[in-house]
Amino acid sequence: MSIKTILIDDEPLAIMELQAMLKKHTEIEIIDTAENAVDAINKIKEHKPQLIFLDINMPGKSGFDLLEELDEAPLTIFVTAYDQYAIKAFDVNALDYILKPVNTDRLAEAIEKIKKQIGQNKSNEGKLTIDKRIFIKDGEQCFFVPLAEVFLIESVGNYARIYYQNKKPLLHKSLNYLEEKLPSTHFFRAGRQHIINTHFIKNISPFFNNSLQVEMHSGVKIDISQRQSVKFKELMGI
Repeated sequence: MSIKTILIDDEPLAIMELQAMLKKHTEIEIIDTAENAVDAINKIKEHKPQLIFLDINMPGKSGFDLLEELDEAPLTIFVTAYDQYAIKAFDVNALDYILKPVNTDRLAEAIEKIKKQIGQNKSNEGKLTIDKRIFIKDGEQCFFVPLAEVFLIESVGNYARIYYQNKKPLLHKSLNYLEEKLPSTHFFRAGRQHIINTHFIKNISPFFNNSLQVEMHSGVKIDISQRQSVKFKELMGI
């Protein structure tokens, strides 16, 4: 297994040290490095790595800002001088982090986690696949959100509120943009305000003027516009 990897840190010495430590892990293929977020964003978009080692505290844009600008977040191992309390805002089951100075055993443990997650890595040009995750920075909180757990997306001005589990962070993307990116196998545009995950529908009921209303597993009810109801009936075979 070869895992294409980019190292991102504003300290060249830190990159060199990590490169040396990763030589023991032959499955990690370092395809590039970057010393700031802007350069890193360009290289990630160009090379499409499976994995990035990412410093959090960098001048200009932070590691969090970097992830927020990406349509799709690669698997990420944070390498940070921050203490563990600073990571409490994260869903630690969806990412990993290593404290500086990097410990060889801790590095090996993080790589084992990543290898298990890589599994089937299918790329679908232009579209996200349902096994992917999106990164959201909402105020001081950050989330790696599995698309498979998103049951509803709601338009809030220039933002989209992403509903999954019991969370609902705001993503700085429009509903139109997300409609283009999300897999149509799961997500359906119900109207101007909502995109629903059809796999979380509990009930479908007739509504006004031949339109429909769906009840999600969470109990929330979403009206499907008259025009979209026609498409929805075809999609669902009703």
